[in-house]
Amino acid sequence: MIMKCLVNSWYQSHPIRWLLWPLAILYRVVISLRRLLYRVGVFKQTRLNVPVIIVGNISVGGTGKTPCVIWLAKQLQQAGFRPGIISRGYGGKAEHYPQNVTPQSDPAIVGDEPIIISRQSACPMMVSPNRVDAARQLLEQFDCNIIIADDGLQHYALARDIEIVVVDDQRLFGNQYCLPAGPLREPMSRLKEVDFIIHNGNQTEAEFSMTARQGDAINLANPQQTKTLTNFQQKVHAIAGIGNPQRFFNQLSTAGLNLITHPFSDHHPYQSSDVDFNDDLDILMTEKDAVKCQHFANKNMWYIPIEATISGKLNQHLLNKLAERDPHG
Repeated sequence: MIMKCLVNSWYQSHPIRWLLWPLAILYRVVISLRRLLYRVGVFKQTRLNVPVIIVGNISVGGTGKTPCVIWLAKQLQQAGFRPGIISRGYGGKAEHYPQNVTPQSDPAIVGDEPIIISRQSACPMMVSPNRVDAARQLLEQFDCNIIIADDGLQHYALARDIEIVVVDDQRLFGNQYCLPAGPLREPMSRLKEVDFIIHNGNQTEAEFSMTARQGDAINLANPQQTKTLTNFQQKVHAIAGIGNPQRFFNQLSTAGLNLITHPFSDHHPYQSSDVDFNDDLDILMTEKDAVKCQHFANKNMWYIPIEATISGKLNQHLLNKLAERDPHG
């Protein structure tokens, strides 16, 4: 409850920001000093012998990095690259790392988003709190010639060739304060240093905008069974344990559905009791939720796959940037 109130204060005018402002200043000093120490070599930074592309954000919460990573992997594959993907594996509790991720992996071990990325990208993938270890293991076990790091913008131990930041167009940067007074992991000035900024939602004028297209709903108990959103005639339950559940609910409402919404915290570890609503209404969820509900799926449970498209010929800009890279680092 306290955390929810704090997050709400980041996106609404609230006097608590002034109470937390000194802590935000201290946080900003610490992260700036940490980055400086990497730059001058006090902290070790590892450069791999293949290009590294970082996909991240400067704010807390979901911005749409997962569909962006999948889009990027597919674009690189079409261009002839053999991408491998690394991630923190947030929500997973493996006994040892790095962990190889496959479409059949257990989300309790590797996290939910990595399984989605593995399924949709068909790329080899490793998760570890230490991105350098994950990347090295990936290169040892698989024939990769480029690495995509999911949510690794602040993991400066891994040197990078291209930085991509994904911005949620609905929430943007809130009050633009650093943690804990605001949602920023790094100050707004950090955006001037990244290579590409992708706006998710197409609500602001931007050079690169990401649009998520919803596919037909897929039944969890019988994946061969699909249904268009317009065929859900009656009221439905909608659950979402993602960074911004309201985005998913808005997408379903726009499709004309009458919703009973059930927002959960990001990476929520679902139990069957969470989706027991004592009725026979259909339950719609994101693919991220479906990964964790699969083991107790029933005929009323459906997930909505998402496919991202990015405007502005970003794929060509990325290829041009990679062509400029010094192969010797």
